[in-house]
Amino acid sequence: MSSHLGTGAEMPPATTTENGGESATDGTGADRDGGGKIGSVFWTSLGVSAVFVAWAVLFTDNLNKVTNTSLNWVTSTFGWSYLVITLAILIFLVFLAFSPAGDIRLGKDEDRPEFSTLTWFAMILSAVMGIGLVSYGVAEPISHLATPPHGLAEPNTPAAAVRALQYSYFDWGLQAWAIFAVFGLAIAYSTHRKGRRTLVSQLFEPLLGDRVNGPIGKTIDVLAVFATLFGTTTSLGLGALQVNNGLGRLWGMPVNNVSQVLIIAAVTAIFTLSAVTGVSKGIKFLSQGSTVLAIALFVFMLIVGPAVFLANLYIESVGQWATDFFRMSLQGTAFGGLEWMQWWTYFMMAWWVSWGAFVGVFLARISRGRTIRGFVMGVLVVPSVVFFTWFTVFGGTAIHIDMFEKGDIAKQTAADINSAFFATLDHFPLAGVTSAIAILLVVMFFVSGADANTYVLSMMTSDGSLTPRRPVLILWGVLTGVTAVVLMLAGGLNALQNTVIVTSLPFLVIIAGLAVSFWKELRSDRHAARAALAVDVDAQTKEKADAAL
Repeated sequence: MSSHLGTGAEMPPATTTENGGESATDGTGADRDGGGKIGSVFWTSLGVSAVFVAWAVLFTDNLNKVTNTSLNWVTSTFGWSYLVITLAILIFLVFLAFSPAGDIRLGKDEDRPEFSTLTWFAMILSAVMGIGLVSYGVAEPISHLATPPHGLAEPNTPAAAVRALQYSYFDWGLQAWAIFAVFGLAIAYSTHRKGRRTLVSQLFEPLLGDRVNGPIGKTIDVLAVFATLFGTTTSLGLGALQVNNGLGRLWGMPVNNVSQVLIIAAVTAIFTLSAVTGVSKGIKFLSQGSTVLAIALFVFMLIVGPAVFLANLYIESVGQWATDFFRMSLQGTAFGGLEWMQWWTYFMMAWWVSWGAFVGVFLARISRGRTIRGFVMGVLVVPSVVFFTWFTVFGGTAIHIDMFEKGDIAKQTAADINSAFFATLDHFPLAGVTSAIAILLVVMFFVSGADANTYVLSMMTSDGSLTPRRPVLILWGVLTGVTAVVLMLAGGLNALQNTVIVTSLPFLVIIAGLAVSFWKELRSDRHAARAALAVDVDAQTKEKADAAL
């Protein structure tokens, strides 16, 4: 994932200090430029993270046993909650967009968007179009072709091809963006309109009152830190696997733990240095450059790939997705299929939950002045369409190769899921060049996304400060890299997936709670606004009556 978080373009208003300088404020006049208070959230998060790393290093087998057991218990007992809560949030957002509350501005009533709509869309896409698109753009559809979800089709048949894309759309579509949207909406309303600190706990003030500044609020912030940390480490691990596989194909680099640790270490050093020095132009360049490379790779595949087949497959798959949307949204594991759900839908949902705080902060930063309706529709619809199109072009091309050109991409993917994207590129001209571009793309997403996440982790553990202290930035950058390394060594992709699912469950409850809190605050503010308007009308009526007398 990439981001503009470091550009400073969307900072809150500045106030003039006594010496003539400026200091960032949170809208309440509180100075936010001093690096933030290092308190119990920081020390608790750091302490538990250190314990987890030590556990992974010293008792690796025990960690794997505990996470596997926890995974099975969490998904078999509470897996349904990922489906129900994300669907409920999606319905809530659509209702909100078409309700009178949709006209409310994310900011003061007179505020207007800082960025044009097209620029805003581009920034949203650059924030989340990341490692996952290369990791799963081919791997998920081609895996579903060989093993159709829930036994809904025979393997390697036209029906399986449609189901493959249908479920890829589901895993990367509206539910994912609903999680990001509800976070971004709540944070934008809380910070831009209510002037609160940029902390997850502050979103619960309508429900908890002053208790958000006590132990309950601090617990919420600590859970937000852990969800974000493990979401980041999962992306780092996937990125390392992708880069290692690509370099192995191009230049014979050994595909093993040593190579992957070296890749994570190198990238960790780069993004930590970037976060510390605040090289906003560099991060902006990475964001823009990665978007350009992604578009170039997409257009190339569209030109050399089976375009007519892809167009027909796209239409049919979207139709199947729309027809089965609610069935997919609520299809659990009452009659089996738990392992498949752990590998795909539950893992994807958990991944989105873990990225919620980071992406929410980013969306809030770029959306001041937009209406709730415009925000919801923009965040839900446009990115989903772009993701659907990406999966169709790359995943659909791989499907065509295996079904009609006697390819073995599904077989290679089953052996190593990280080979899928490069195995597809190998079937077309300039495979070396396009593979190198894909590797570069992953690295750019790698650096810019981890840089932004380091900033968000530091901000959340610095009392919401927009300028966290340099040692805090370094600490979270290093800890993110170390956690990714120990999980990779502990069990590779399985360990990453297991951990992100288990650690995201408490945060899923927090997301549901913040949606309720946000709705309560909206209702309260609208009632207050109507009451104030009624008083104003009564006063005007009285003035007119007095004037008539």
